[in-house]
Amino acid sequence: MTTRKNVAIVGAAGSCGRQVAVQLLDRQLLSPDARLQLVAHHGGSSEFEIHGLRADLRDAFADTAPTIELIDQPEQLDADILVMLAGSTMPTDPTKNLDRIELARTNMRIYSAFAEELGRRSGPAPIVIMQSNPVELGVEVFSRHIDRHLVFGAGAYSDSMRFRREIADSFGVRRSDVSAFMLGQHGDHLVPVWSQVAVNGVSPEALDAWISAVRAERDLDQLADEIVTHRSTLLEAVANRDVHGAFAQAAQLPPEIRAAVKPFLVHTTAGHTTEIVTAHSVADVIDIIVNGEPTVLSAQVRLEGEYLDLEGVGAVPVRLTSDGWTDVVDLNLADDEVATLRKAFDAIAAVSANVKSDN
Repeated sequence: MTTRKNVAIVGAAGSCGRQVAVQLLDRQLLSPDARLQLVAHHGGSSEFEIHGLRADLRDAFADTAPTIELIDQPEQLDADILVMLAGSTMPTDPTKNLDRIELARTNMRIYSAFAEELGRRSGPAPIVIMQSNPVELGVEVFSRHIDRHLVFGAGAYSDSMRFRREIADSFGVRRSDVSAFMLGQHGDHLVPVWSQVAVNGVSPEALDAWISAVRAERDLDQLADEIVTHRSTLLEAVANRDVHGAFAQAAQLPPEIRAAVKPFLVHTTAGHTTEIVTAHSVADVIDIIVNGEPTVLSAQVRLEGEYLDLEGVGAVPVRLTSDGWTDVVDLNLADDEVATLRKAFDAIAAVSANVKSDN
């Protein structure tokens, strides 16, 4: 097992990057003898903002903070864990799929600069946690330059956290009492794994009856279209300043759709960020890596046919350790879940192909 304790955050001056730094230090996931690199954009405003961030972090966590370094070039990276939070994080118009392609074009340059730098090095590569959007494109870019088992996206873990919370709310239990996975794309092509949902204290018979009522014979294959339709309606309400109405409407949607659309409501009503849950997800993942306890979670990874003959990048259940993800865990998915997962991989590949055609 590899000891990993030094962390670099690319995009540290952004709202999500700042929140990751705060949560890492607040949880004391980095020991005082570790190093935290705050990575800024050379020539941009963040190059100056990270000075204030470092001072603020030191003031807040004076007794337990690790060494905090400021860098603004990929070649200055020196970390065991690299968190990618740079670039644009949300489409300018979330109702249009085209904007996901535009988002990919915007962030491709950033991904490539850091991935190519790691690829040029002869020593051990860091584990790369991709949380910039599109998560899948970032995973693909980095996994072409370093060992793909060191690269994964935390977007699916965030999606799974949201899905579990919506189910927990439905039963009036804690999220920790719910086991559930979201696979596929960190976007419209989510795949809720209904066949493997479990809730502590709820019998399989009662759970099956509830799931049947919630799904109401809706075809999983149509979920992506449902997400787009409901998101458009809710964001229109927000645009018309009916925020209360938008959140009230969202509360009436099925759990898997709530998990998909509420982040956009949060983004458009909370300062254009979902920084808290984004950072919480990254901190959870770093906790797993640092402490070394193998854990099964949903993550975007690049497959080479070892699971369901899938090729390319998408979210699947993987086993995460201090040395990266080791294997895909077979959850015995239902037939419609497998079919929808294949469709998600195809949608992801289409975005990637569109971006590559411009480069």
